[in-house]
Amino acid sequence: MKTIEKSTPCELCMSRKFSLFANLSEPHLCHLSDHKNFITHKKGQILFYEGTKPLGVFCINDGVVKVYKTASNGKEQIIRLAKKGDFLGYASLLGEESYSNSATIVEDAKICFVPRESFLKVLAEDTEFHRRVTKALCHDLGIMEDKLTDATQKSIRERLAFTLLKLSETYGIDGNAGEKIDIVLTREEIAGLVGTATETVIRLLSEFKKDELIDFEGKKILVLDKRGLARLSDFYG
Repeated sequence: MKTIEKSTPCELCMSRKFSLFANLSEPHLCHLSDHKNFITHKKGQILFYEGTKPLGVFCINDGVVKVYKTASNGKEQIIRLAKKGDFLGYASLLGEESYSNSATIVEDAKICFVPRESFLKVLAEDTEFHRRVTKALCHDLGIMEDKLTDATQKSIRERLAFTLLKLSETYGIDGNAGEKIDIVLTREEIAGLVGTATETVIRLLSEFKKDELIDFEGKKILVLDKRGLARLSDFYG
């Protein structure tokens, strides 16, 4: 169930410093605060569907959201995992297109929804914000190009090692034995990130554990040997 709550004003939001709204002027922040909705979403809920029209943009206050495409066989190809401070839906909104992917809540999330008119008003009036949004769009395009290159040039083993490194970089916390990836992802979701079959991920994770690159703590993964994963992923190649 989605719950609309009384939101923190944008000018007082602690997550804003991680987002594209970081350096907006007070009048623009007040305008956004007056027009946004602050909604709590539970794990598993759909934020938006591929093919539907965007009515605004989403700014993640807390939680994790997976952005993915669904193939004709029903398998998910995860484009990215969005976290605190990330924006969703702005590329489709600015392109005046339907969503090119879907988004689902992976960990309980608090998300602000900014209507189209309010977002475009701030974009038109604040040249620095316009520059940051353009830069973010170019960055997203670069990531997609890298993913396409990796899919054709890297082995599945290399892609999995790289995925674990990036998850550790983003969600890692220090544990007793190594760095724990502090997010619960199913084997299917990890396979969706890597772009392979679930069975392959299960087999490779078992091999990585045997090679003492990783370990498991309940449903979470411990990274024991970052250098080993980096060498395996050709991260510095």
